[in-house]
Amino acid sequence: MITVPEPTGPGAFVHPALFYQDLDAYVAGVGSFVDTAVAAGEPVLVAVPGPQLDALRESLGGSAADVTWTDMTELGRNPGRILAALQDFAGLHVSRAVRIVGEPIWPGRSPAEVLEATRHEALINTAFTGRPATVLCPYDTRGLAPGVLADARRTHPTLIEDGTELPSPAYTDAARVSADCDRPLPEPEGGATRFAYSHGGLAEVRDRADAWARGTALTPARRGDLVLAVSEAAANSLSHGGGKGALRLWTTSGAGAGVVAEIRDAGRLADPLAGRRRPSLGSALGGRGLWMIHQLCDLVEVRALDDGFTLRLHMATP
Repeated sequence: MITVPEPTGPGAFVHPALFYQDLDAYVAGVGSFVDTAVAAGEPVLVAVPGPQLDALRESLGGSAADVTWTDMTELGRNPGRILAALQDFAGLHVSRAVRIVGEPIWPGRSPAEVLEATRHEALINTAFTGRPATVLCPYDTRGLAPGVLADARRTHPTLIEDGTELPSPAYTDAARVSADCDRPLPEPEGGATRFAYSHGGLAEVRDRADAWARGTALTPARRGDLVLAVSEAAANSLSHGGGKGALRLWTTSGAGAGVVAEIRDAGRLADPLAGRRRPSLGSALGGRGLWMIHQLCDLVEVRALDDGFTLRLHMATP
């Protein structure tokens, strides 16, 4: 059994990382966290990969009916979608403290997915400031690389190891972690189709993206999603990125077979949470285009560098 620190006052937020070595330790640690919440009548969301989800549900028995369950391999395929889902759950219980189990990084994630999930873990601390909630994040110490575990220590104020809860001496602020995630993107193998655009060229961007996508393995529905995502990204360039930008398109093969669209412009990302939290209809903060892009794509890589802003949009092919 583990003891997770409780929020200590109005608006307190607790965000521990639970390091585990095997499924038995996982079920014991996470299960006790969920059991405690259910016994206290607190709202609980468990968003973890399918195998862990099944094991936890079975271990809880009848208490499982009082928990909201979500397969993280579906919700979090694009890590940029996770934060909004957690906030949506908390928003259903605005007058109560909530408990959430979120496991955004698991063995088998690609390096690009791990990097964006690490950014997500850092931004949780910003997004939940002032919200009475506990978000427990399990990490597989045997299956994940040492660098991933080191980043977990940087993104979580509290660590739970071998049943002991301690402050993380490596914990740092979200802005620093996000900046460290802005690593140079690798160039596409085999080259890419490139198209520059400026004001008045948005329709041509859509037409070019659609014509190119027709030559890929994307289904018609997914081709439409890609064109819409590219259109939203290009529209952001015209509105916020200096009035012009460049689109590159290419395909990938092997285990990660799919298509990639990259949009570069001279913009800046003023709000690191843009696109990762659900924008309200009356919001003056924007972010609707980025929100839509995250919903449409299987992975969105974000780079906010001194020389401009880059989005890489990934869609898997059958």
